[in-house]
Amino acid sequence: MKNQTRNRRLLLCLDGVPHTLMEQAKSRGLFDGFGAPARLLSPFPTMTNVALSAMLGATPPPGYESLYFDRGAGELRGGIRKYLGRRTPDKIPSSYMDDLDYQEPLPFEFLIYVAPEKIWRADMQRFRERFRTAPQHRDYFAFLKATDGLLHAQGPERLAIALESLDKILRDIQQYCGAETEIVMFSDHGMNLEENRRANLASTLRRRGFRVIIPAFGLCSYAAVYCRDEDQIPEIARASAEVTGIDFAVHKDAADVVIESDRGRARIEYQHANESYRYVKMSGDPLALGSFADGFATESLWFERTAGHRYPNAVANIYKSLFTPRVKHTADVLISLKDGYYCGWSPFARFVRLAATHGNALQASSNAFLMSTHRQFAPFVRADDAKPLLRG
Repeated sequence: MKNQTRNRRLLLCLDGVPHTLMEQAKSRGLFDGFGAPARLLSPFPTMTNVALSAMLGATPPPGYESLYFDRGAGELRGGIRKYLGRRTPDKIPSSYMDDLDYQEPLPFEFLIYVAPEKIWRADMQRFRERFRTAPQHRDYFAFLKATDGLLHAQGPERLAIALESLDKILRDIQQYCGAETEIVMFSDHGMNLEENRRANLASTLRRRGFRVIIPAFGLCSYAAVYCRDEDQIPEIARASAEVTGIDFAVHKDAADVVIESDRGRARIEYQHANESYRYVKMSGDPLALGSFADGFATESLWFERTAGHRYPNAVANIYKSLFTPRVKHTADVLISLKDGYYCGWSPFARFVRLAATHGNALQASSNAFLMSTHRQFAPFVRADDAKPLLRG
């Protein structure tokens, strides 16, 4: 960072580490030089590129993950081809990656789900060596993706071992750099720590005669649905909500967002003049907001009321998932699955045991963490408010 007036900062993002596991690590005596971890609320869908582009104020990625539907071209793009060869400009999904001083070699992104033990050890050692040889007068931004693969494939027990190794590396870095260097550690999203099974969303919709495109790659607890016939969008959302394992489906209705669930239907309205939202229960209460549904309120007030809710900051978060460019090719219908269910690429599921996953709007996947060796943050931090804390 040019013209830097504060102390040097190491910014370290751990892919997919939920707040609850960082709290447990702290309780075991790890990272004792850090303050208490705040809950950093990841946007929905709780996916890496979506989250980091929001947290760092960067350009939106093309899609929610590496395989995405390009509306202009009318075809699926990305996918496994992204991981072959070198990291070229077309394989950089968002401008946040331009700021990274360290990220794993491109093949690691895929291999972490196949050989997690070897990859996380290599990734952490490589990070340590690269940091020690970096210029000592400026900030350093590192992104470790191996943590996400460990949780997906092997669960929290193996991640705990990796965090012990990371703790030793950071203690070494602190001794090497001195107390002046601030270390800010955070994650992009959380993770539900359950064994997961497939939700048969795509096959069910196609069996009912709907013409849809559902990019399927990672084994995640969200789905993005693109509809060939726009007139069928509301019907497809209702049909999706009936599939076993689906928590809710959302779609646009003029300037509003409609939520469909087996618990009922609701509408999120937005008033541009005073930047406020209202949650209207049409039948039932799909987001379980109960008494909070009492008229328009600003995003700050909704955040104050619901940051610790089952669906953290749900009203503004879900509205923005369709009405802000979190990705360049926004879905017609966004699906949030229940914890314990996933959608994704069938061949991938054959050789990966899915011990945990993320993507939905529930608390476990939404609660990332944020902590520092020099500062104490508020208990809850929105993704959109993170940039000045990380980069300021």
